[in-house]
Amino acid sequence: MKYILKNQETKRILFKEVSLLQFNDWLEFHKNPLTSIHWQSELESPDSECKKWYEKQFYRYENDLGGMNALIEKQSGKLIGYCGLLIQTVDEKKELEIGYSLLPKFWKKGLASEAALKCRDFAFENDLTDSIISIISLTNKPSEKVAIKNGMTIDKRTMYHGNEVNIFRISKSQWQKLNNL
Repeated sequence: MKYILKNQETKRILFKEVSLLQFNDWLEFHKNPLTSIHWQSELESPDSECKKWYEKQFYRYENDLGGMNALIEKQSGKLIGYCGLLIQTVDEKKELEIGYSLLPKFWKKGLASEAALKCRDFAFENDLTDSIISIISLTNKPSEKVAIKNGMTIDKRTMYHGNEVNIFRISKSQWQKLNNL
């Protein structure tokens, strides 16, 4: 589980492992129609979608495919959402992605950017990859802003799980220049 940011933190966020104890809080994400407007797929009930989401995370953990980290707000102790390093296959190539999803009440507070920056730094500081991506639907402008704040630029446009996406990328050498290393 080298990709999990276990016991890491930022100024406002604690990174924890995914736990079914968070299910009811995360179920609210799946109940909100705004959380899926940028991704085309056949959705089942919010309860079913939430169960599938957790099953996928535990599968990732068990198979060293990365996974999300629960983001816990330090001040309140509440679940903010999830962010993590994920092994993805894009255009038949294995890539390391920074993925992030926050509960809507925590949107527009800079928390996704704070978490994504921590994931990026963790990946490069621990030599997990030479470059890292974020897979973002063409219509998802808020997620694009997070990727740009993370030092990423559009590498290419492609299809991913039936959705037209931009692949944002930053290389380790670009990250080193940003951080004067």
